[in-house]
Amino acid sequence: MTDEMTAASDEPVRDTPLAERIEAILLIIDEPIGLVALAAAVGSPVPAVRQTIETLVEDYDGRGQGPRRGFELREVGGGWRLYVRDDHDDLVAEFVGGQAPARLSQAALETLAVIAYKQPVTRSQVASIRAVNVDSVVRTLLARGLITELFADSETGAINYGTTDALLQHLGINSLDELPPISPLLDDGADGFDEGTIR
Repeated sequence: MTDEMTAASDEPVRDTPLAERIEAILLIIDEPIGLVALAAAVGSPVPAVRQTIETLVEDYDGRGQGPRRGFELREVGGGWRLYVRDDHDDLVAEFVGGQAPARLSQAALETLAVIAYKQPVTRSQVASIRAVNVDSVVRTLLARGLITELFADSETGAINYGTTDALLQHLGINSLDELPPISPLLDDGADGFDEGTIR
């Protein structure tokens, strides 16, 4: 019996409605949860959980019988999680303290973009592309959990970096394939980027 047919759990199916059990889990998770893990948590088959998730998405978006909610259920990084709608970002920021979380500097954003499009990539390669020292910026991105050390080069020992699932969550995408093409972003286009040159 595959994961698609049943959750890997010995828990008996509860008497409470499946939608309520799913919502209870979604309200307490800190990271997106995959369908199989969610099905195991609520003690129901994966197909039933998938169908209920789709219904909840429609309900929260106001496409069901009720009104549109101030939050939405999105699939991010291969899992599902509740998010405040973008319309209410300012309201929430004001409520929790009047300040949004610390933003990345322009240098950090540029370095993160290079790593996202070039990974796996070494620190020296990133520095060559950006034409500046990136040591402190790389440390910042590592501390934020947006990039990670993938492996060390067998010949030089240089660490190769790549992006993490946390970045996908921040961007609201499922994979790096959903990033915009590099060509419109650079004067040189994709070829110039591959050559390590940004004009």
